[in-house]
Amino acid sequence: MTYTVEKTEVLIIGAGPAGSVAAAMLRQRGRQVLMLEKQAFPRFSIGESLLPQSMEYIEAAGLLQDVVQTGFQYKNGAAFVHGDKRTAFDFRDKFSAGWGTTYQVQRANFDDVLARGAERMGTTLRFGDEVIAVEPGENPAVQVRRPDGSEYRIEASFILDASGFARLLPRLLQLESPSNFPVRGAIFCHVRDHIPADAEFDRNKILITTHPQHIDVWYWTIPFSNGCCSLGVVAEPSFFERYPGEDLDKLKAIVAEDPNLSRLLVNAEWAVLPVRRITGYSANVSSLWGPGYALLGNAGEFLDPVFSSGVTIAFKSAQLAADCLEKRFSGQAVDWEAEFAIPLRAGVKTFRRFVEAWYAGGFQQIIYHQQQQPEVRRMVCSILAGYAWDSKNPYVDDPSGRRLRVLEELCSA
Repeated sequence: MTYTVEKTEVLIIGAGPAGSVAAAMLRQRGRQVLMLEKQAFPRFSIGESLLPQSMEYIEAAGLLQDVVQTGFQYKNGAAFVHGDKRTAFDFRDKFSAGWGTTYQVQRANFDDVLARGAERMGTTLRFGDEVIAVEPGENPAVQVRRPDGSEYRIEASFILDASGFARLLPRLLQLESPSNFPVRGAIFCHVRDHIPADAEFDRNKILITTHPQHIDVWYWTIPFSNGCCSLGVVAEPSFFERYPGEDLDKLKAIVAEDPNLSRLLVNAEWAVLPVRRITGYSANVSSLWGPGYALLGNAGEFLDPVFSSGVTIAFKSAQLAADCLEKRFSGQAVDWEAEFAIPLRAGVKTFRRFVEAWYAGGFQQIIYHQQQQPEVRRMVCSILAGYAWDSKNPYVDDPSGRRLRVLEELCSA
């Protein structure tokens, strides 16, 4: 069968945050970019509370004005509640230099804004076209199916897989490897919150609530600028099966078990966006790159939503890949393991240490401790703000996790 053949310097699969920021960065450097997105935008996605570190990459990509002018909910920190214990971190009071504020976003709008911004900068953007086969190598190529069923071929100098949870290249090239994280799931929806004016609730912060009886079960409450919240609960799948009914019934019943959330949402209109469930979202791959391709964001690795690290990791991967490709196109040799995979995974490992400590309960003891040293608190705040690559921070430059364990012991004494 004969197919139409197109050529491009960089093919990006997926127009989510990683793909769009990579495309914009590459276009700033004059590269030819074709970005394919299987779904129609705008479309729903999880990961609605950004971290301040992500603003650095949005700004570097030339997309800051696009984001700021959209009117998303301003965010300056994170609040935590467990029973009668409360604490809050203001991301502006942190150890690392850089942005201390960001936004809480409806991802349907946010992803569309980034994709259209990349298109404005000269990216060729196509919706509805699906990559069905890939040929890695020095001159990689893909087979693409259009919505009408016809097919064509794209030959590229390099491919970036930003397909998110679809994990296209890992599936097609058998790169997936089991995650060593316990299987967890999330049930979530959007509610029109009608939170009472006198409630102890800061709309400029994400609210993380630990279940009253189960330290490994937690809720997110992410306020938006339109009077709605994203509301979800994370637990092992067996926990959800203790509750009867549909997923909305389960979510309501679990929320009702926490007195603080019950007070906040007493007037809420539920499920203005339909309830959804995802399970087993943690993922890993045998390699983040290969001949003629690299994996960005969730296509490569996703940890857990507790510290909202997903979009920041996606942006970091985009920045590292764009830098490597610029070096490659200028005729220099690129060591993708040393210049892309190892730096990216260094930050992921930092987040991982804190995620594991959260579910074990030790990190929760740290954040609620009554006698926190201000400098240590600022170091912890930096990681919560997304600065997981700041090696000047002792809790980032801690590959064994020893400092974090010592801090846990001190706070539990």
